[in-house]
Amino acid sequence: MYVHDIKSGITEKCGEPVVIKQTAATAYVDGCNVLGPVVGNFCMQLAIQKAKNAGIGWVVAKGSNHFGIAGWYSMQASEEGLLGMTFTNTSPLQIPTRAKESVLGTNPLSLAAPGRDKDSFVLDMATSTAALGKIELNERKGLSIPNGWGADSRGKESNDPTAVLQGGGLLPLGGSEQSGGYKGYGLAMLVEIFCGILSDGHWGPNIRKWKNTTTVANLGQCFVAINPDAFAPGFQDRMQALVDTCRNLSPAEGESSVLVAGDPERQHMAICDQEGGIRYHANQVTHGVELAKHLGIRPMEVRA
Repeated sequence: MYVHDIKSGITEKCGEPVVIKQTAATAYVDGCNVLGPVVGNFCMQLAIQKAKNAGIGWVVAKGSNHFGIAGWYSMQASEEGLLGMTFTNTSPLQIPTRAKESVLGTNPLSLAAPGRDKDSFVLDMATSTAALGKIELNERKGLSIPNGWGADSRGKESNDPTAVLQGGGLLPLGGSEQSGGYKGYGLAMLVEIFCGILSDGHWGPNIRKWKNTTTVANLGQCFVAINPDAFAPGFQDRMQALVDTCRNLSPAEGESSVLVAGDPERQHMAICDQEGGIRYHANQVTHGVELAKHLGIRPMEVRA
């Protein structure tokens, strides 16, 4: 996706984000339509700098693009002993509660908070119940989808992935109104306000459709860093006590352990470290090697 956007010229391949205006604790940034990760790194580093100086850094950007993993930017702050939060709006895929049209994105949000000895809490979640890709995968497999994932063109909850993909849309986190989906809808709106509305980037149905690379994305994004030392002392000790309290709970019947946000990823990273790399399907490796040759760059090292 990123390569295609650069090759088509719909995303700028050169340039840097620009600070339009700022205060000691805030900044308003124009991403200048460069790649989303460039905008994200620029904004979070700026937020971290402000948090160290003023206690908090709140940076909002317009003119950005898909930036990958929201938690990546939040973790940059956590690694500096700060709390990090990241938000972005996305292409309209989600149907608001009681509606039948998709006007909001999956609008992810992230919080990373440091504990002791490099431990941390890392939340990275969408505000829809499921990702579009999961529904597409079930359709290819000929499988139904669970309750709460999507709705058909009438706005009615559906277990048919084809009905969701052809004229329907994703349901907010929680699913239908009866099961609390209005809360996910509210969270999606929160992210949209922080991102598209606060930045004057595109918002809601004005954002380009997913996989449409013929128009500029102009996503709005928000990056926050908070210095816990500006508040009560001992934050990391209490944070560690909180996550350890949850982890040490007796697991429910049939479960092996209780986790907190970030634990599954840490476990997988430990496996990758032990194996000396990341496992990929052979088709993914082939595609990566071919793409590297096409771009004239060194391909990733592959171990049998």
